[in-house]
Amino acid sequence: MGHSERDLNEHPVALVDKKILVKEFLSVLSTESVKYETEDLTPFECDGLSAYPQIPMIAVLPENEEQVCQVMKICHQYKVPIVFRGAGTGLSGGAIPYDQGVLLVLSKLKSITHIDPIGRYAVVQPGVRNAAISEATKMYKLYYAPDPSSQIACSIGGNVAENSGGVHCLKYGLTVNNILKVRFVTIEGEIVEIGSEGLDSPGYDLLALLTGSEGLLGVLTEVTVKLLPTPEKAQAIMASFDDVEKAGRAVADIIEAGIIPAGLEMMDKKAINAVEQFIGAGYPMDAEAMLLCESDGSSEEVESEIQKTIEVLYRAGATEITVSTDEAHRLKLWAGRKSAFPAVGRVLPDYFCMDGTIPRKTLPNVLKRIAEMEDEFQLQCANVFHAGDGNLHPLIMFDANEGDQLQRAEKYGAAILELCVEVGGTITGEHGVGIEKINQMCVQFDNQEIQTFLNLKQAFDPEGRLNPGKAIPTLNRCAEFGHMHVHRGEERFPDIPRF
Repeated sequence: MGHSERDLNEHPVALVDKKILVKEFLSVLSTESVKYETEDLTPFECDGLSAYPQIPMIAVLPENEEQVCQVMKICHQYKVPIVFRGAGTGLSGGAIPYDQGVLLVLSKLKSITHIDPIGRYAVVQPGVRNAAISEATKMYKLYYAPDPSSQIACSIGGNVAENSGGVHCLKYGLTVNNILKVRFVTIEGEIVEIGSEGLDSPGYDLLALLTGSEGLLGVLTEVTVKLLPTPEKAQAIMASFDDVEKAGRAVADIIEAGIIPAGLEMMDKKAINAVEQFIGAGYPMDAEAMLLCESDGSSEEVESEIQKTIEVLYRAGATEITVSTDEAHRLKLWAGRKSAFPAVGRVLPDYFCMDGTIPRKTLPNVLKRIAEMEDEFQLQCANVFHAGDGNLHPLIMFDANEGDQLQRAEKYGAAILELCVEVGGTITGEHGVGIEKINQMCVQFDNQEIQTFLNLKQAFDPEGRLNPGKAIPTLNRCAEFGHMHVHRGEERFPDIPRF
């Protein structure tokens, strides 16, 4: 079995006394940057996936790259597992701490160190908020395109780690399409720089490998991002439908017509109602589904594309269409979409925000099957997603304090992810795997592919101490999951122990 026999990427045990580590960290960090008492560690017990909280042994908050290197060298010397954390907005549990390890928090590295308006790039530290980049470059009529719904809070280091997307990723791509260079610190505490300000650089494309690696290969300390010219005009269409499947087919019709919108989002009735009651964006509460479709570019391009899109939407069965009248109206329509997650959080105490991607042509059938699963698992599910590129975000609502609802929500989520694989898609689009989807990695990939992932990790992290237990399962874990996993028609999704 090779490296997997050593349980690479599972849970190595720290063999050093906590007091020794605290003393070592205090020798390179300020007192307020080393947290080791329970009351100080509790705020770091989870990320956006709050169902599995865990207190770390120690949390450290370095203030510069040199301190990051010193922390990594100490952890390497004492063979201590390390989990990295940015703003803590991740939704797959990638930043949930390890109780026998150190949580390395990068929120203090929050400077934009250089903006080059001619070269159209900016150099930023990992703790810089996504939205802050566009705010800082607005004076140059430039902006950073990837815009996750959490962009006012999420940080660029986490965006790179998860390869985040956003509502405009259909036209402008994910994080991997919008960065040029990164600096990262290895497990040994050494600095490595990959990529360049140019369009290409020699050698293997390690930049793409690091993007989306979920903290398994190294810790980012600097990112050079691409900047794009701010479009002359942007306009949004809101289209209502009396049937979810019609809305799903309309998405494929738009792309088939040769239209590549800047954004193409879909919400079903549950999501529409939750959002409208929360923020009052002017959404049609009597609709079964709605699409938000945005065009941007020159005034002439936008006018032409909007008219063409309206024609496609009416042919697809849209019952009502609203076009934004000015910039304030456009932003209000998008504010509703970007408030979907907190809006649904007001309906029930807990929810899982799933993240899978499917071929656009399968969208109507997949939505139908997700709705049928509500009866099977006796839980509600609101759908809101990046329809243009098939990135689903079903929001499974439950109350963890009521009976077995948490367990049923987990099984419902697993069923949706495995449905995505079944129709030719994948278990993630932008949220990463973390701990949430690690069992479904065994469904998505075979043993040889998993082994290749493990081999890559070993090249960067021979002892498996970077973010252990996340993203890449061991072959032993896949064998256990395969043994317990029974296909549809029986109990398909048995309880799998989580760490």
